[in-house]
Amino acid sequence: MAPDPDKTDSILASLKRLHPRLIDLSLARIERLLARLGHPERRLPPVVHIAGTNGKGSLLAYLRAILEAAGYRVHAYSSPHLVRFNERIYLAGRNIEDALLHETLAECERINAEEPITLFEITTAAAFLAFLRVPADVLILETGLGGRLDATNVVASPALTALTPVSFDHMQHLGNTLAAIAAEKAGILKPGISAVVGPQLDEASAVFVRRAAEVDAMLYRWGREWTITATDNGMVFRGAGIALELPRPNLIGGHQIDNAGTAVACIERLRGFTVTDRAVRDGLTRAHWPARMQRLVAGPLVDALPRDWELWLDGGHNESAGRIIADMAYAWAKRDGRPLHLIFGMINTKQPAEFLRALAPVATTLHAVTIPGEENAIPAADLAQHARALNIRAVTAPSVTEALAAIRNDERSPARVLICGSLYLAGHILTDNG
Repeated sequence: MAPDPDKTDSILASLKRLHPRLIDLSLARIERLLARLGHPERRLPPVVHIAGTNGKGSLLAYLRAILEAAGYRVHAYSSPHLVRFNERIYLAGRNIEDALLHETLAECERINAEEPITLFEITTAAAFLAFLRVPADVLILETGLGGRLDATNVVASPALTALTPVSFDHMQHLGNTLAAIAAEKAGILKPGISAVVGPQLDEASAVFVRRAAEVDAMLYRWGREWTITATDNGMVFRGAGIALELPRPNLIGGHQIDNAGTAVACIERLRGFTVTDRAVRDGLTRAHWPARMQRLVAGPLVDALPRDWELWLDGGHNESAGRIIADMAYAWAKRDGRPLHLIFGMINTKQPAEFLRALAPVATTLHAVTIPGEENAIPAADLAQHARALNIRAVTAPSVTEALAAIRNDERSPARVLICGSLYLAGHILTDNG
């Protein structure tokens, strides 16, 4: 009989005690464990390794959908999860089953023999074991944090690397300047391996160019070697001697044009795979990535609002994400003029004011909530204070449900509600809303 999820949760809780900190960037501990496991990281399918600040998950989703549309079996590794830990490890078409997850976690716990190791490091080792035990053609590997010292960076010879837009996030671990953060992300560049680079600020671009020259990596850059342009009916990708007319991607927002273009550029540079134009088109229009400008269309939270209202969910949590959401809000306002009400939660490793600054001019109200069950949640009163300092009309609410009720009572015209600020909050929403 397969173990139940509670048993896996128990192992995960046990593994957390092996290191006093959740994040402690180093490769030494995972390299020690992988050596004891027989180096599974050296026997993986061809790897596409992704780093960046924004858009990593969307890029992964596009690549997975395109490669699957082309008939390939795809593994993928991402973090954090939204509802269940199993979401992090995607095995040839489905999330890892409880039995195999439990088996690989238990094996890593036994082999690690109580030595210090972070939860992300030991679960990454378990993922590598799972990727070996289920056949696949390719593995899309997303960094957890940074790149240079991220546990995923033990893969010495990926088939391809990709760098999505870099901005300010996790400064306490990666540095306080864009150049310092970009240098950590650039740590995934490898000698002789092509690196697809999405849109970047000049400061980050300069770091990537220097690092690529140091390690002899080949850059394939947005705006130089490839471009993606929105059209009235879709978008056009131009690369190394090709021009490809494409439909708009399934994921919503103007920034998704660039993310989709990065995926097409990756497919163009990924050697050893045959991907037709039709597979690219099918993958872009089928890609799914929850809590990224996701409209909720059913469930108890939707039912709590009038039928002509809209309820949206986004897990973005840094300054760049705030600007991206604001761009979407301006487009909404231009289209129909509906008031936009925010329900906002965030954890204390993030910067509420930086996230909210771009949203301040377009937010009708903000209802701040404390993310339930999260020890690092910023109290709702503090979030409301940050919002008021930006001249946003902000109040606190005991829960998302009560925030929705308050918005409905105060707003008489058809409105749009966006729940935002944290993937942890988004996970609770997806759980509670079925």
